[in-house]
Amino acid sequence: MRENCEAKMGSEIIKALTFDTGGTILDWHTGFSKILKNIGEKYGVEKNWADIANQLRKRSLEKIINLGEFEPPTINFDDAHASVLDELCQENGLDMFSSEDRRKIAWEAPHSFDTWDDFPTSLSRLKQKYLCCSFTILSFRIIIDTARKNQISWDAVFSCEAIGKYKTLSAPYETVAKWLNLSPDEICMVACHNFDLDAAKKVGFKTAFVRRPNEWGAAGPPDPAPNPNHDIIVDTFPQLAEKLGV
Repeated sequence: MRENCEAKMGSEIIKALTFDTGGTILDWHTGFSKILKNIGEKYGVEKNWADIANQLRKRSLEKIINLGEFEPPTINFDDAHASVLDELCQENGLDMFSSEDRRKIAWEAPHSFDTWDDFPTSLSRLKQKYLCCSFTILSFRIIIDTARKNQISWDAVFSCEAIGKYKTLSAPYETVAKWLNLSPDEICMVACHNFDLDAAKKVGFKTAFVRRPNEWGAAGPPDPAPNPNHDIIVDTFPQLAEKLGV
């Protein structure tokens, strides 16, 4: 256990935990890399599939973050995956990938992502004391399908798809607090991304940074160092449960 695995708050005020889900809960890098490699092998093509997987994730995020700030969104995360994949196929000489291949990559793979191994049992522990909700920029169907696949039982699912405004705008965090009938300081946002936690803290949420060093594969996460102002910083979900008194 690292020395900065510590809480700077009492857990008694916290009534709900809202979890970023893509990356923090789901291993998207392995899922995308595997399906890209498998389809590439079908055509006898070799590429840096890990890098293409990271580009697929990175560019999809860029299309979604802060969406709805100026006008209502016309896409969700599934649409972002599909459009970015088309761009990457063109740029990387993968025009042979059929529409069926592309659906397997952009739809079937993310709807079948595995969770990190340390999450499911920790979620069961945390639910003994807290409302545990998925609060995500991913589409409802990704969360529904991955929950069924991994036998995860969320107390609620809050997708920015329904709110019509996406993180890191303040509206999604304010809306989730309203829907939970809680004040922001009674909710702890859990994520492995500073951008999400920093935005939640501005609205008044407590924040917990859970490291996911393999989220981006060998490339490593783009922001591996947690903001020291987060209330809890841990390496694993069991550590998070311990810090929250479960």
